[in-house]
Amino acid sequence: MKIIIAFLFLLLQLFAFDLQKPKTYNGSQEIDNWLMSEKLDGIRAYWNGQELLTRQGNAIHVPKGFTLNFPPFELDGELWIKRGAFSELQSIVMDHFPSQAWEKVSYNIFEVPHAKGDFITRLKKAQMWFLEHRNPHVKIIPQKLCKNKEELQLYLKEIIAQGGEGVIVKNPELPYFSGRSANVLKVKEYKDMEGVVVAIDYAANRMKSLIVELKNGVVFKLGSGFSKTLRKNPPKVGSIVTFKYYGLTKNKKPRFASFLHVRYE
Repeated sequence: MKIIIAFLFLLLQLFAFDLQKPKTYNGSQEIDNWLMSEKLDGIRAYWNGQELLTRQGNAIHVPKGFTLNFPPFELDGELWIKRGAFSELQSIVMDHFPSQAWEKVSYNIFEVPHAKGDFITRLKKAQMWFLEHRNPHVKIIPQKLCKNKEELQLYLKEIIAQGGEGVIVKNPELPYFSGRSANVLKVKEYKDMEGVVVAIDYAANRMKSLIVELKNGVVFKLGSGFSKTLRKNPPKVGSIVTFKYYGLTKNKKPRFASFLHVRYE
């Protein structure tokens, strides 16, 4: 089983787009005069100039008109509804037959892959395009100057107080780069991790907990953070789930783990 799990994670990485990926902020990195923005709890969507794709390259089935006037160049962003609405968003986006519920969804751009210039110049390229080619679903994620670590923490507290997930802080001076880099950092009050559902523990015909295996082979029960709907219809065995946690136990198991969402591919 451990070999199968490790192979599954490797396979997913091989077929993933080589887009920008943030590292985790630990408080020691120098982020003075970088730019910061809210980290939206949405579904990442990559526009390749012709169609909207998940980060694994799967087509996202959008309704006619959602990508109206999208540019011939690349975009990177988040499909999003509002804070705390990830489950609703996921049910809309995963539907192969787009419904009217897509009217709630916006596409929030945070990068223009492979465009020339620094970060601000790249974002301006998208801004100028959509000023001339209107689309009501498109937004450019606002960026704020982060003068120092204290200002970053204040902004994080503001976002958390409003029900947000966290903050992204980014070095604005560099040309576009791909892959995981310390020049893009995610800032949260908690850590998150992914694991594969290997079994489901039921009680009275309802899911009590998911049995989850991590990449390092550690297996644990994930029993909190689920809605009533999910307990009746839990993620399937083989699904990759994301959960938040607060450190590890002496047995290397996530402490106070709580379900966030199923990884959408």
